[in-house]
Amino acid sequence: MLMAHPVLKDLVGQYETLCTLHAENGGATARRRMDDVAYTLCVSTGTRTVEDALDAACRRPHGTRAQGDAVLTGG
Repeated sequence: MLMAHPVLKDLVGQYETLCTLHAENGGATARRRMDDVAYTLCVSTGTRTVEDALDAACRRPHGTRAQGDAVLTGG
């Protein structure tokens, strides 16, 4: 599973900001971007819903690797 920790933190922040923008003005642009960020969060966390993706991203300690993440080395 892809776990780019700084990126996950940034995606969660983007999603929360876009939710606020969409709630305030209901703009189609904010909604499309929110959907894009939600999709990326789901793919990045290996989940199917944005709620599960947000939960997984928030539970994930930033700066650590998930079990099974491998560092590829030449050899």
